[in-house]
Amino acid sequence: MINKEKSFSSNSNLEYAIKLLNKVTFSKKDLPNFCPDNGIGEINTLDLLAPFVLGKASYLDRSNALAHMDPPTPWITWAMTLWNARLNQNLLHPATSPFATEAEKLVIDWLTPFFGMDGGHMCSGSTIANLTAIWAARDSKDITEVVTSQLAHLSIEKSAKILGLKFRKVPTNDKGQIDKEQLGDLSNACLVLTAGTTTTGAIDSLDLIGKAKWAHIDAAWAGPLKLSAKYSYLLENIELADSISISAHKWFFQPKDSALILFKDTQTSNDAISFGGSYLTTPNIGVQGSRGASAIPLLATLIAFGKNGIVELIEHSINMSNKLFMELSKEKNISLLESQQTAITIFRPTNCTTKSFFNQLPQGMFSTCMIDNQLWIRSVAVNPLANIDEIISIIKKCLKDSSV
Repeated sequence: MINKEKSFSSNSNLEYAIKLLNKVTFSKKDLPNFCPDNGIGEINTLDLLAPFVLGKASYLDRSNALAHMDPPTPWITWAMTLWNARLNQNLLHPATSPFATEAEKLVIDWLTPFFGMDGGHMCSGSTIANLTAIWAARDSKDITEVVTSQLAHLSIEKSAKILGLKFRKVPTNDKGQIDKEQLGDLSNACLVLTAGTTTTGAIDSLDLIGKAKWAHIDAAWAGPLKLSAKYSYLLENIELADSISISAHKWFFQPKDSALILFKDTQTSNDAISFGGSYLTTPNIGVQGSRGASAIPLLATLIAFGKNGIVELIEHSINMSNKLFMELSKEKNISLLESQQTAITIFRPTNCTTKSFFNQLPQGMFSTCMIDNQLWIRSVAVNPLANIDEIISIIKKCLKDSSV
């Protein structure tokens, strides 16, 4: 079992990090208005910047933080990220990244079997991953249109625009899933299904895979559920897709920027998205040219936690969300959105305005979203260090205060 406090908390045994965190108590000096002619040295710069970079940050490991799909990171990734910065590896050139290239292959080889894919690569976020997938669909299958739900991530529409493809949004049903009855002609389309919409975490019906010329699954949020024996059924049929994107900086708990793009037929896809150059010893595959060794922190996390450790964290997220949902369902002055699958809880008060209630809550506890022109409060239970009992207690107190 993972010791969440030791693995994630800023109170771990990284003494220098703790010293820097303690700098937040120092009085702030003004930052220069212009680029300085002369530097003040590294240590003085740390002293100067700590109250800004650390003191003015949003701490995602706070006990009441469940606002966004951005988790705190385990300290093993801090160490790997520091090593990466020191070495400045560039996967564009294998000679400058001998182990970094090997590490990425290892991570891809370890993870692709869970999704039924045969390869892929890492990139800086699922926006790039989605663009890469749709590019492969266009150039290997000659698709002319991108079809997705009205709740799909905005990167899908961005990708269609960049690639010069027609773009069509399909309405959703009452569960937030793409409406099967309104798909229309998909004979020359890339159908993008979402596994975990940004707003509610809904998963489109993956039995629609095979209805279009190319099926891409934007699994930025919910993709890692496939590692869980308990929850993998939510992604049944995902292995039939042509491509899958996953944000490693979400439920794989990685630092920004880290994502995976996986393909069913990697060779054909890579042939469509590869470029050569006189200065390259191997083809440049995908959207990015130079890119860093983001696989190394993920490799370290998988080794440190193992598959079971990652699953434990994911299932803990869902357990927290389920407890929050159950407790809120007992409150007469709370309205809940019933469709809850992937650790996201959507609710609003009925005894006051959502805005006024939200403003009573600690800053950063939750986020808000608009559904059918109504403001709702959104909880994303991805912080392993969150104290769900504390959070429920705060909600109940604010409800009581609102009723007075």
